[in-house]
Amino acid sequence: MNRKKALLLGSAVLLVLVVAGGAAWLLVTSGGDLSYKTQAALRKALPAKAADELTVRGLSLQSPLKCEDLPGWTKQRMRVSCSGTTADNKQVRVLGSGEESSKRNYFTILVDGRPVVENAQCLGASCHKKTG
Repeated sequence: MNRKKALLLGSAVLLVLVVAGGAAWLLVTSGGDLSYKTQAALRKALPAKAADELTVRGLSLQSPLKCEDLPGWTKQRMRVSCSGTTADNKQVRVLGSGEESSKRNYFTILVDGRPVVENAQCLGASCHKKTG
């Protein structure tokens, strides 16, 4: 192999590595965007969003949900729990999380111990597509 072919082959390999590295970087960093970027924002928004989601599903609450931070939450792994009671006296538990690594929020709602929403990425009427 002469010097010219070696330089061309080396340049081609380098170009492939740069393109592959750039594609991998985009894949890792474009996972989405957190709806609630801080623990405080998640804790503040969750009662209204969960109540809106329950209303969409034909359930109403006796009073606004009460929310608190779950032990062990961090800036990278946000965790909030809310509780309350439906108008017909069923216990409601709402769990909200946010993951900085995946850039996603997840929500679960339990009514009377049964899942009504499981690992949804969005809550409320604005998340439900209208048909018709």
